[in-house]
Amino acid sequence: MNYQPRGISTLQGPSSYQDEVKAAQALLETQPTWNGVSAEAVARMRLQNRFKTGLDIARYTAAVMRADMAAYDKDPTKYTQSLGCWHGFIAQQKLISVKKHFGGKTDRTYLYLSGWMIAALRSEFGPLPDQSMHEKTAVPALIEELYTFLRQADSRELNDIFRLLDKARKEGDKNREKELIEKIDNFQTHVVPVIADIDAGFGNAEATYLLAKKMIEAGACALQIENQVSDEKQCGHQDGKVTVPHDVFLAKIRACRHAFLELGVEDGIVVTRTDSLGAGLTQQIAVSHKPGDIGDQYNSFLDCEEITAENAKNGDVIINRNGKLMRPKRLPSNLYQFRPGTGADRCVLDCITSLQNGADLLWIETEKPHIEQIASMVDRIRKVVPNAKLAYNNSPSFNWTLNFRWQVYDAMKEAGQDVSKYNRAELMKAEYDDTPLAKEADERIRTFQADSAKRAGIFHHLITLPTYHTAALSTDNLAREYFGEQGMLGYVKNVQRAEIRQGIACVKHQNMAGSDIGDDHKEYFAGEAALKAGGVHNTMNQFG
Repeated sequence: MNYQPRGISTLQGPSSYQDEVKAAQALLETQPTWNGVSAEAVARMRLQNRFKTGLDIARYTAAVMRADMAAYDKDPTKYTQSLGCWHGFIAQQKLISVKKHFGGKTDRTYLYLSGWMIAALRSEFGPLPDQSMHEKTAVPALIEELYTFLRQADSRELNDIFRLLDKARKEGDKNREKELIEKIDNFQTHVVPVIADIDAGFGNAEATYLLAKKMIEAGACALQIENQVSDEKQCGHQDGKVTVPHDVFLAKIRACRHAFLELGVEDGIVVTRTDSLGAGLTQQIAVSHKPGDIGDQYNSFLDCEEITAENAKNGDVIINRNGKLMRPKRLPSNLYQFRPGTGADRCVLDCITSLQNGADLLWIETEKPHIEQIASMVDRIRKVVPNAKLAYNNSPSFNWTLNFRWQVYDAMKEAGQDVSKYNRAELMKAEYDDTPLAKEADERIRTFQADSAKRAGIFHHLITLPTYHTAALSTDNLAREYFGEQGMLGYVKNVQRAEIRQGIACVKHQNMAGSDIGDDHKEYFAGEAALKAGGVHNTMNQFG
């Protein structure tokens, strides 16, 4: 199947609405007993179900993502973005909104599947911390759910166009009919790439491979894997992170690549995340065969002390470093400690090694959103791999307001400007909101994606768990109003009336759930005898 990004040409065979109708008609003419089956109905249902399997989706979206990566290499203003979605409905509404606000297009818009949100919201254990304790099967299950809802968004939007087409024909409006057929032919799908979090692989390389296959079969074109110890995995913004030697991580990169290739998704993308900036521990001493090899480089960052016969202890682990016998610092947890201040150097080595061994994109987990900090590492990586690109976590774990106010304050102070009216320790206070410092900080936040895409090689900007926070915020606001003095007006004024005036598709929730699609199917199947839900007494008619 030849996958071209986004248009009706993603179909196998026919490439237009009329071609689909003709193809269906030709088929039906060979089956004289299939009475009552309409060629146009068949064509419409085929168009509403362009992607038959998750692998169809993975191949298509991988081609989209590869094209976007090539475009970014030529022009860093062509960066991509995503929001983390913890339910298929959330993903669906996001893509419907993007198409509504940006000319019917979804260009450079992706989905992010966050392991954090699966742990917090989708585990059968209930809410869990982001420590790979949730069921790994929940990851491919959510990918499949995301694409089920996105495919339904395609079906719903096309169904609305088909209804308008029938109306234009009934009214004899040829120009409108032609316009709507062109709209169908140029329809852009809601199906977009998903970057899916496979955490640290949920076990050894074989376990990683098996899970990767399930994720790809569900539709994932990009797998994001991190270099933490699988059974000690921590959220990237928590303490206690433990990394693995490069050889261990590279085996898992290859496991993901083998899964893509086995399933025929040759353009599949592997995103390798390094947590070395915040990880001060390792579980293993790397195997080294000669000075300067990758194992030796990994071990060179260990916090060691020289050992002699006098200070040797029972059970000591000893390595040879430049001809000296050294004892790595081992903690009571049996983990080994890196030297303080080596995080950036380890990140750079992790990234270069990953790119040289099959990775396509990098992810450097940082403790703050600081463009120059990110760029300082990317500059070093690009000296070895010139087209190195990042996916970056615009994390809600950062206090963006405070971080950028600090950055502006420090820049003003370094430039010799008067900062006496600002208390750096209290810059989060609302009293600073209208100050020049706060306005400059907000402007830096506003342009962060564009600025860091240009300066720091960030191809993809994602927010891991934004819809977790928006759900909490909107629910809090509704609960305060509805259960308070506003009563029903709290819902009507702040939700339903806003939905109507902003053109939110969900105000017609029956339509969103597929009621109109079902009605049209009933008509395909039963003709005039169909019992429809969308008649004159359906209250959704109150919304126009």
